[in-house]
Amino acid sequence: MLAAESRTVTAPAAVTLNLEPQVAWRQIVEPLEPFLQAVASRLEKQIKEFDPAIAPYAEYTLTGQGKQLRPALVALSAGATGKINDTHITVAVIIEMVHLATLVHDDVMDEAEIRRGRLTLAANWGNEIAVLFGDCLFAHALKLAAGFPTPEICRAVAMATNTVCSGEILQTQQRRNFQFSRAEYFKVLEMKTAELFALSCDLGACLSGMPDTQRSALRRFGLALGTAYQVYDDCLDLYGSEAVAGKSLGTDLAKGKLTLPVLLLWERANAGGRERLEELVQQWEPACFPRVLELLDKHDTRNESLEVIHQYLGKARQTLSVVPESDGRTGLIGLTEYLGRQADTLGGSVL
Repeated sequence: MLAAESRTVTAPAAVTLNLEPQVAWRQIVEPLEPFLQAVASRLEKQIKEFDPAIAPYAEYTLTGQGKQLRPALVALSAGATGKINDTHITVAVIIEMVHLATLVHDDVMDEAEIRRGRLTLAANWGNEIAVLFGDCLFAHALKLAAGFPTPEICRAVAMATNTVCSGEILQTQQRRNFQFSRAEYFKVLEMKTAELFALSCDLGACLSGMPDTQRSALRRFGLALGTAYQVYDDCLDLYGSEAVAGKSLGTDLAKGKLTLPVLLLWERANAGGRERLEELVQQWEPACFPRVLELLDKHDTRNESLEVIHQYLGKARQTLSVVPESDGRTGLIGLTEYLGRQADTLGGSVL
């Protein structure tokens, strides 16, 4: 179990960001602003590649971005031992489009109305349009990937997309299944969320011509960071607020998704507590939410969940031991500290 393994790890020290979370985030990404602006600009240009009749959906999706974490990972990984070039911008656009496609589909599956502080595509235009446009985004991303001179990039993007979608299927299969183990939970997180983090780091390193050892290390960094991020996001869905999360809360429980805090609650509760929890989840309605939160608080699942986040962040920092000192490496370590601070307070804005 990771909790046992992490206590033996001596990770590189994190970058100290003695600033408020929002300032700390700007401190990390400020050197990347030209790159991130180039990615945003190229994403906007993709709107013209869609049929004019569906361009409004493309504009709504491709211009409503968050903090561009995955493009930032591409740039930081590229800059860890190499130089950033135009191919990194293209691959960041591809990965961001795949990510946005998954969000469009997630919002349909979760019946979510709010994403990043505004109505979801499905809430605006309906589920049918949202599903089909999500498919268009996946296809367009692969079309861009096919433009590279070798098939390696396209193959990597296609495999990652397959992994992400497979992870979502596995999670869907386990809804309301209280036999869902922690090991299975972390496998799903690695597939559905961490895979795109890993792809961002891997391709950033690949396009900079890094040695295989460093490229592999950066991929492992992405997997660990992405897993920590998803555990944080799962906690935010329970302990946060819509103002902080920028999306509807309680959607995981409403759809029967058993996240780490709920799994911990199931492990700790007695027979009566388990029966009550299962009944609340099986017969879910909005009034059940505060009752579940009471159970979570009673069994102190929040603190152990936060501990797991920090274990994965420590694991991420450890992978960078083979990566030479550089601004990129410093930025990657800074990301782990930033997410750790966010988790400790469950405040600020999500990445």
